[in-house]
Amino acid sequence: MTDDRHYFTTVDGQFGNLTLVATDRGLRALLWPDDSASRVPLPSELVADHNHSVLATARLQVEEYLSSDRTEFDLKFDLRGTEFQQEVWLGLASIALGETSTYGELAMRIGRRKAIRAVGAAVGRNPISIILPCHRVIGASGDLTGFAGGIETKRSMLAFEGAEIGCEDRT
Repeated sequence: MTDDRHYFTTVDGQFGNLTLVATDRGLRALLWPDDSASRVPLPSELVADHNHSVLATARLQVEEYLSSDRTEFDLKFDLRGTEFQQEVWLGLASIALGETSTYGELAMRIGRRKAIRAVGAAVGRNPISIILPCHRVIGASGDLTGFAGGIETKRSMLAFEGAEIGCEDRT
């Protein structure tokens, strides 16, 4: 049975209490403790279901990542955005653990080299942080730029992953 019912579970870790949201089609969102409700539009009713197959798999993989036992994710997604946004979001998965990419480099990776600003806007609307690793995208000068979990969380995540970071923070 596939409908548009949304389910959720939580994962506690060093980056806070994360909320995973899924439908029967796949993972819809990973939300931060202080996430903006407008970043990922979701229905007002979410059903708690820690045993939902999509959520159980996602939760296990996030826990493995947080324990340094996983470097890539293998999950089904239920992405809702424009075709371009979805292309950008899926392109984030090509940025390996321990690496960073600028918005321009990400635009080149997905074959949209002239759409740097649009890529940046799409990255900012990424509904599945960590798993589609928007925290690995930095400014052209190496600056840490906006992130739904906050700049300090972004810095901590990149350090956790062994990425070299420097320069200034820009929120």
